[in-house]
Amino acid sequence: MPDALAAVLLRRRRLVDAARLTPPVRRSAWQWLRHPLTTQAGLAALQAELIQRGFLLSANLYRHCAGLNPFALTGFGRELLDVLDAESGSAADHVPLFRGFPESVPGNTETFYVDRVFARLLQKPEQPCVLCGEVETVQPVSPCAHLVCRSCWDGADFSACPICLRHLDPDDPFLEPSFDEVTTPGRADRLRLLTLAPADAARATASELLARRTPLSAGDRADLRVLLSKADPSWLPDTIPVRETRALVLALLMPRFSSLVDDLIETATDALRLLYVLMGADPGLRNPPVRRQSLARGIRRTVLARLDRMPVEQLVEDMLRHHRAWKRVGENLHPFEFADRYPVAALAFAVLRGTTLDATTPAGRAVLSEAAKHPVVRLEGGRPRMNTFASRVEGAFAAGRADLALNLLRTRPGEMLRRLVQLARALPVDAHGSLMEAVATAVSDVSPFVLTAALGQVRTPPGDLRLFFPRGGTTRIWTSVDDREPLPAELAAALAAVLVGELLRRATSLPQVRRAFLDEELARLAAPASGRSTSSTLLRMTRGSAAPIPQDELLRLFVHWVEPAGRRVDLDLSVAVFDEEWAFLGLCDYTRLRFDQDALVHSGNLTSAPGPQGSTEFVDLDLVALRRLGGRYVLPVVFSYNDVPFNELERGFIGVMRQPTGLFDPAAVEERFDLTGPAKILLPFGVDLHTKELRWYDVNLSAAGYGHGIARYAPQVALMAATIEEVHGAGDRVSLWEVCCWHAAARTNEVVVRCADGSVVGYLRGDSEELPDFARRLTARLEPDRYWDLDAANRADFIAVITGDIDPKAGAEVYALHPHLLDPTNLTLTTATDLLTPLTPDTRANLPTH
Repeated sequence: MPDALAAVLLRRRRLVDAARLTPPVRRSAWQWLRHPLTTQAGLAALQAELIQRGFLLSANLYRHCAGLNPFALTGFGRELLDVLDAESGSAADHVPLFRGFPESVPGNTETFYVDRVFARLLQKPEQPCVLCGEVETVQPVSPCAHLVCRSCWDGADFSACPICLRHLDPDDPFLEPSFDEVTTPGRADRLRLLTLAPADAARATASELLARRTPLSAGDRADLRVLLSKADPSWLPDTIPVRETRALVLALLMPRFSSLVDDLIETATDALRLLYVLMGADPGLRNPPVRRQSLARGIRRTVLARLDRMPVEQLVEDMLRHHRAWKRVGENLHPFEFADRYPVAALAFAVLRGTTLDATTPAGRAVLSEAAKHPVVRLEGGRPRMNTFASRVEGAFAAGRADLALNLLRTRPGEMLRRLVQLARALPVDAHGSLMEAVATAVSDVSPFVLTAALGQVRTPPGDLRLFFPRGGTTRIWTSVDDREPLPAELAAALAAVLVGELLRRATSLPQVRRAFLDEELARLAAPASGRSTSSTLLRMTRGSAAPIPQDELLRLFVHWVEPAGRRVDLDLSVAVFDEEWAFLGLCDYTRLRFDQDALVHSGNLTSAPGPQGSTEFVDLDLVALRRLGGRYVLPVVFSYNDVPFNELERGFIGVMRQPTGLFDPAAVEERFDLTGPAKILLPFGVDLHTKELRWYDVNLSAAGYGHGIARYAPQVALMAATIEEVHGAGDRVSLWEVCCWHAAARTNEVVVRCADGSVVGYLRGDSEELPDFARRLTARLEPDRYWDLDAANRADFIAVITGDIDPKAGAEVYALHPHLLDPTNLTLTTATDLLTPLTPDTRANLPTH
């Protein structure tokens, strides 16, 4: 099994930890003579395998491989290929129902279904075939024992029982040898570079994750666990900005370094996150622990002692934010057992639960004595009560006192910015000056992610629908009619100017560069908001981002899954097609294997996925044919037909390939989503055939009952996708293009832009031009100052592009969605989140609390 740490470095940074991937070699002299391998021949074979997967060896990695003996190189190559195959999904056995897919898929799904039903219901043992009348051609198959005619059903094409569509015993005589798939070399424009990992690669990768200022995804958290498995506190930075990450780090290191508790737990919610991690739940508090778990007495005392040292009002307010979770966790902590030792913690739980305090018991006396010390606590019928900050703010809004709410929120800048639109609508016109003054003061203390979220809300006018992504067990979205009044245009513009001005001010403190090179196509990508997502993905793109697709593109969708032992899981890959007005045009799934001949072709429905092989379903999309039929929106959906949640799978993922050269072409894998969480329906992305964009949705739909399928959920799928297209396609949300323009405008006077049509233009800041004016001119892509040549990218110091088809100079800071052959050893490769992280205020106290 490949080394876990090596797999993380390779997947995240394209760094190859050669020491971990090279197994020890012990060969005797006669074995060397018997296998006269040469390192050069092995290296050539390894490079050929890598090219088929879309990778190339960097110069330093090539030199390292050339220095290995043949047997060590063989072991290293196998380990490396295994890790790459696991990442792309090609390590799995991808055998569709019709092994000759797409050519052998039946043209008439109804006839195929009727034949299966007749054979199942009417076929008798030792009788002629009910379909063709042939004698002695009907035999049972294993393990389902259905009677199958060898003449009617082609054993060289089917990979499962043609009657029940479940996997067969691989040794069953019905399964005849099929054709061998011919592999072709990977395309040059898809090659990516693999580089030899430096000695500190693990620590540097962990530091990058610990410094993130957005919550980590499930995949990132799993990687961090691997990276920190042998770490010590010296690996930790001075500040871990994200509290979910702190909880994970503390849970990993606390058994060895208990002193970290005081440093990493600042609030009650921090303690709750830690308890969730220790009980195997999500530190984001979205999913409660699956089952009640006991906590060691030492852990309970440590947590209660930390809670006891917090101010009562802050402690209670924090606990009330997650009151259900704290009530559940309180059953594990037993706070009244330690009431005499930790009375503040016991008092907080008494307020949370509404406990009637009994002065005749030791615990009751201890809590009552503590309550008497705090004026903010009052007793009502023997039960402690407290008015919190949040209740005072909500009360002010409910009473029509927006001015009072504003005064309260001045003390909490992050909360003010999150409620900015609510304040702007509630305050009278004569109070707008006070709001502007408060916002101008608050922006200097707030995370850039809060600023960009507020900016998007301020400049987004009310529309037909509102979109919500509530926190919950899975990422589901809700919509409602947006009947709010629009913000006054002058106020909205003034607020937006303050927010953008603050981001520009922070960017000016970053190292200055001589020239910046930007790709106009970055406008398709949404600015990062949160690392949380439903699925772990390859590109980690923000929901709502879009990627361009060529007009004559062939897309191949795939879903692969392995069911748990003893439980059958039937996943279905389906595609729905809608027109310009979101009217339903047709579908392709197990009920219709072909849509308009070859416009959509399904590989066949598999109804089980026993391990270790599992099952795979494909759907081919001919975008030219779909446009000809009047289609505009193409939506693939994964359904758990028999209502089994995705998190019960041994493994599962869905992805898309662009122009594959074989049944499964790892070099063509554009994106891959892991099937995780308690969801049963996933809408990963949608294709807009008019704008030629593939937009990432990554949302789950709520499911109830049994027999989930596209015919049943088509209206709900269309509503979800239409709402996301309306919200993210309107251009009001902050894009990655804007973030890069803020960087460029603040850090240089010379910005080169590669336009969507391939032309290259330049923007030069005049001597008297104000920074906001230059940034506005650049962001809006107004008339450029001059035309340029593409070679400007090779001489730029700050570069942000979609595809790394450039040759930047050494030391340049580069963001590339598809890095391809960019060498991280010579460049500073950044992520989308890294572009906003440097714009964070300096002081830790200025970060949002929750």
